[in-house]
Amino acid sequence: MTDLKDIVGQIDQLEPIPPIAGQIMALAEEPDSSLSEIAELILNDPAITANLLKTCNSAYFGLNRKVDSVRDAIGFVGLDHIVRLVMLNSVSKNFNKQSQGYGLGEGELWRHAVTSAHVAKILAGKFGRSRHKHLIYTAALLKDIGKLILGRFVAFSFEEINILVNSKGYSFNDAEKKIIGMNHEEIGAMVGKQWCFSDKLIFIIGHHHLSNETAREDLETSLVYLADIICMMMGVCTGADGLSYRFYGDVLKRMDLTEKDLQAIIAETGENQQKIEHLLNLI
Repeated sequence: MTDLKDIVGQIDQLEPIPPIAGQIMALAEEPDSSLSEIAELILNDPAITANLLKTCNSAYFGLNRKVDSVRDAIGFVGLDHIVRLVMLNSVSKNFNKQSQGYGLGEGELWRHAVTSAHVAKILAGKFGRSRHKHLIYTAALLKDIGKLILGRFVAFSFEEINILVNSKGYSFNDAEKKIIGMNHEEIGAMVGKQWCFSDKLIFIIGHHHLSNETAREDLETSLVYLADIICMMMGVCTGADGLSYRFYGDVLKRMDLTEKDLQAIIAETGENQQKIEHLLNLI
């Protein structure tokens, strides 16, 4: 079994998300917050401000005028887009790196993350979780951040993990835990703690494969789980771990989701795939 201190020590190799990004997300979910407050908060970080204006002035949005202030950006593209762009710009450097161990090519973990977040946004709207839509989007975006750290340890132990998955019926995350001593959910939650994420965001990242009943009963965590499952069904950069995770049909029943509903979400995501690709190339 790997020395867990070696794994945890790798957290410092990641580029931390600016604390202000989490503050922007939290403020955007406050019902009494104003656009001016959010704009002022964004302006406190010059890098976030510059990236935001660059993206808003790109062909992706196709605005017929130049946006030269954060307030204008919020007004022209909308607060929801702004919050999502802040989070995307804040994490892209980490996810765009070559990942090991999971059979993913360069940029594929990022593509899966962004597509998962898009699906989670659709699900949040469907289930009336508008107040927590930014949390759900961000959790789906960051759910696999633990893979960035655990990847090289998975690569070293992949044959042993694969035997447990293929011959013993283990899920991939349970096999990680058995062989390495920690799975990508757990190290992802540790990243969240070190980066001062909210307790709820840490919980979702640490339980996005619904490994216990508490997680399966939590709607936000279940939505992120479903977003991940739907991306796997679509074949979006599934990697070597692919479909080697537990599927909880009771979650669908509890949420009153049918196969027809899933197909509709898949179709909607497919219709937006070109926009997702443009966004991936832009950020």
